[in-house]
Amino acid sequence: MKARTRRRKRIFRQVRTNLLVLLAFLVIGGVSYQVLRNELLKNAKETGTALAKSYAAEERNNLTVYETLIAFGAEAIDWRVQEGAGRENIQSWITMYFQRLEDVLGEGTVDPYAIVNGQIVAANPWEGMEEYDAFHAPWYQAALEADGQVVFTDVYTDSVYQRPVITVAQKCRVANGVLALDIFAEQFQFKTNLLDLPEGAVFFLCDSAGNLIYAQTDLKSPRAELEAYVTGLLDRVNQGKLENYDAYIIDQDGRQRSIYHSTMSNGWTALVTVPYDTILRELRQASAVFCLVFLFCLLSVSFLTWRELRLSARMERANETAAVLGNSCYALYRVDVFRDTYEIIKGSDYIMERLPKTGRYEDLTRVVSEVIEEGACQEYLDSFSAVSLQKLSGQGVREFGGDFLRRFGQEYRWVNVEILFDEILAQGEGVLCFREVEQEKRRQLEERKLLEDALASSRQSEKTKQAFFSNMSHDMRTPLNGIIGLTEVAKKHVEEPEQIRDYLEKITVSGRQLLGLINDILDMSRLEQGKVVLDDRQFDLKDCIEDCAAPFRVQAGEEGKDFRVTCRLERPVVLGDPFRLSQIMNNLLSNAFKFTQRGDSIGVEVCQLDFQGRAKYRIVVRDTGLGMSKEFLPQIFEPYARETRFSAGQVVGTGLGMPIVKSLVTQMSGQIQVESTLGAGTTFTLDLPFQAVGGAAVPSADQAAEPVSLEGKHILLAEDNAVNMEIAAELLAMYGMKVTQAWDGREAVEVFAASLPYTFDAILMDMQMPNLDGCGAARQIRALSRPDAATVPILAVTANAFAEDIAATRAAGMNGHISKPIDFSALCFTLGRLLGEAERS
Repeated sequence: MKARTRRRKRIFRQVRTNLLVLLAFLVIGGVSYQVLRNELLKNAKETGTALAKSYAAEERNNLTVYETLIAFGAEAIDWRVQEGAGRENIQSWITMYFQRLEDVLGEGTVDPYAIVNGQIVAANPWEGMEEYDAFHAPWYQAALEADGQVVFTDVYTDSVYQRPVITVAQKCRVANGVLALDIFAEQFQFKTNLLDLPEGAVFFLCDSAGNLIYAQTDLKSPRAELEAYVTGLLDRVNQGKLENYDAYIIDQDGRQRSIYHSTMSNGWTALVTVPYDTILRELRQASAVFCLVFLFCLLSVSFLTWRELRLSARMERANETAAVLGNSCYALYRVDVFRDTYEIIKGSDYIMERLPKTGRYEDLTRVVSEVIEEGACQEYLDSFSAVSLQKLSGQGVREFGGDFLRRFGQEYRWVNVEILFDEILAQGEGVLCFREVEQEKRRQLEERKLLEDALASSRQSEKTKQAFFSNMSHDMRTPLNGIIGLTEVAKKHVEEPEQIRDYLEKITVSGRQLLGLINDILDMSRLEQGKVVLDDRQFDLKDCIEDCAAPFRVQAGEEGKDFRVTCRLERPVVLGDPFRLSQIMNNLLSNAFKFTQRGDSIGVEVCQLDFQGRAKYRIVVRDTGLGMSKEFLPQIFEPYARETRFSAGQVVGTGLGMPIVKSLVTQMSGQIQVESTLGAGTTFTLDLPFQAVGGAAVPSADQAAEPVSLEGKHILLAEDNAVNMEIAAELLAMYGMKVTQAWDGREAVEVFAASLPYTFDAILMDMQMPNLDGCGAARQIRALSRPDAATVPILAVTANAFAEDIAATRAAGMNGHISKPIDFSALCFTLGRLLGEAERS
């Protein structure tokens, strides 16, 4: 710990020194940058002001051209007036004068005219010239006041051409008049070689009113925006806000600019703006170099510091790791198997009391063996002898070890021993480690025991599965063989109706047996996958039990068995899933009837229990049949177990009935118990925590209305399977119904939409069809804009009769469902009921 602290302090001192040097370097650089920046801006101020004055002087010289030209013109008018020239002569001269001006200045640049003896003489006469009041024009008054000096007006809008102009005017010395030149502002040019502006610099020339006369700029703004921008600059100049060397403005492109100005003798102002980027370019280049150097130094210091810290951290982690490894072992020894020596790094109390810190490896081996469990002692001596370890070292083995029981006081605990060789050690040198692994070893032993038990259980389960599938293969082949065999026999007796009817009845029985087998397998598969969803709703428990018992009453009469149902219920209306309860009762009663013989009795008792203030219902199914062996009772609810003592060849079934019952009862939060004696009968006791509700149960849709006759009813039949279509159409026709066929869901929608309203009395809709399935077709039919779309009965015909599948048909707008294979008596009854409801609505 002390070494770690000293190392950290040394690293922190070095880092602090490096940071102070970098900070000093940064401060000096920052101060230098500011000083150089100020000097550059001061120099730029002097240079820029001189440049503005130079441009102002140049522009003043350019104005001399106009002064010379207008002075020449005024003298020419004076001479002609002295010679007695009339208005026409002066008009002719004015025209010639205008042409010469265009030769000198360029076409369309100026427009000369004069006021002589109160009359306007113009090179380009304009409409309304005779009514033009020139005597009150500002340029005329200014020329009179200047008394022979040339005057320049500010930019103004000409009343004739409605264009910005500058008027240059001079009073004639002899003639009673004034000569004027209108210079159009957009044509105002200077015939001079301006000094090259700095990169990005801008030059503006403004009149005394701040109007923009001339601009040399790369700014891309429209003229109006540029004029407003320049006006703002002049306002700030006139207010003295831009006199400091470091004052700046923000141009229309968002850049900082220094501004310099000079005012001419006629009141015009020359403005020069230079971007900060241009002024400070070299400084910024130098600053960039400085920043790169500083960044390099900072990165170098950071890298060196990081590397030092990382190396220090690695050393600390290595030391900590070694310490942790050392703490996990209760004894560590450095051994040399070639020199037969040992050194105690960390020793147990037993060793420390008997051996010195260093000594012969043979003595260490002998003392260690004294506390090793007797059965493992000799193996340890052989495996960890100097000769054995020399061979391991020579073979390049890096680690070798194992577990054994070691005596600690009066008890034995599991210990792990390892010899570790490494290339950093000399040949034959290694570290001998002893670590207590009692809990780990016990856990391993327990896990091994669990694995062995699980393997045995898996083997038993596999054996049970194989037996189940063997039985299933037989059970399913039996009715299937009957169906195929009887079909072949029936083909040979086609001329014997009575015989054919007998065969068909037997085929029907075999088919229903096969369907029952398949349903049990599917139910069990869905239960194992957790796909069964309870559909809780209000129903009458007594009615549900009676409905389940009804078909078994007929069977009891046929088989000569006593069958009784007793219900003692104070609150029969409950909240639960009647479909799943019926499935449970059918399985229990089916088993009871299977394993009873003529003269036996079967009873169902239903009562209501009071459970902590809530209703609880008990259903007992009792028979006096064959019963079950005590050995089989624990396996009755296992999915792949079947009792074989009494399940002779005549008993058909999957053996999945009880696992299905158990799973459904568990999902309902209920309990089921079974008591049975071989040869004396079986009793199933079922407790279900149904929620009792007040009032009578809501009648189901199946009891809502009496069925009506199907004779003459028009049915739309949607089915994609040709055989199923033929069977359904034929049987519906046998019941007197008219059938229109559709071979998929889309065709069913199209046929219904193309028919007249109320053409079809009902629709039979298969669920799984190409192009559009049954639910999709039902939704589209219900959405049609016609009076019968919402009311026509739609009956789902589906091979999937699970609760969630039925819920899907309801959500699609269907009125009911019939499972495949189709029970046509049930189909006709349901169709009649739905049509009865439709007629009463």
